[in-house]
Amino acid sequence: MTSVLYDVPGPRAIVRNRILAVVTVVAVLAVIGFVVFRFAATGQFDADRWYVFTFTNVWIGITKALGKTLSAFAVAAVLSLVLGFVLAIGRLSDHAWVRKPTAVITELFRAVPVLVMMMLLYYGLPDLGVKMEPYWAVVIGLMVYNGSVLAEALRAGIEALPKGQKEAGYAIGLRKSGVMVLILLPQAVRAMLPVIVAQLVVTLKDTALGFIITYPELLYYAKQLTAHQSRPILQSAMVIGAIYIAMCLILSGVAKWLEIRTRRSPKLSGYTPVDGGDPRIHEGSTVTEVIAAQRGAGKFDQGNAPSL
Repeated sequence: MTSVLYDVPGPRAIVRNRILAVVTVVAVLAVIGFVVFRFAATGQFDADRWYVFTFTNVWIGITKALGKTLSAFAVAAVLSLVLGFVLAIGRLSDHAWVRKPTAVITELFRAVPVLVMMMLLYYGLPDLGVKMEPYWAVVIGLMVYNGSVLAEALRAGIEALPKGQKEAGYAIGLRKSGVMVLILLPQAVRAMLPVIVAQLVVTLKDTALGFIITYPELLYYAKQLTAHQSRPILQSAMVIGAIYIAMCLILSGVAKWLEIRTRRSPKLSGYTPVDGGDPRIHEGSTVTEVIAAQRGAGKFDQGNAPSL
């Protein structure tokens, strides 16, 4: 067996890798065991430390805080994607009066930390006579930062595509807007989907910064729980942390499902098969390959554009 990525390990390397794997697993289990031991030794598993979570009102409060978190994330995620597309297209413009200001705005938004942006919006704007609710301070702060990061990811995905993709679009009579919307952006989104999902996960986690400006999301409610007489600080952190982990896993699972769906969908793969089915066109074929196949099948000539 051979591999183009690395040398296939021989018998000694296989034994060595297995030993390292066993040592690593043992070390990780030892660390986990030590943490559990310290939790038990300091009474973190005692019933009175978890007593606060036996009340129905506490879980109702957690549910409401979760709704606040998801509400801010949903709006911020949509606005971030929209802003990312706008800034990415602006940075790729042929007009300097569009490209340069967009580049400045993108770099500025990327440089300002999310928490600083939220605090400027919530605490700074009132000095200018503008009062902003904590919800919109969180949403706008998340939007401008994550939107600028997504813009760079989308721009990188577009610029990484072969030049033949753009040239093929112009060859069939599309304008620049058509080439961007119908050819380049769909392929860039598909290629950069892992990066987009990772940034959306960051957006979800950064909603926790809203507790600093009194937005009543999950972390803010967890801080309120620590005021209980049993002081369940670690317990609240574990419960809220588990909720965040579950949400991130669900988001990653949805993204994986979308990736598989787009990979299997002919419509989203960027082509429509030639009548009769050309063997040179398969799922995931590029626009250039579609044009070449249709030209070979007599389906493409001047004035007769292939289906996208």
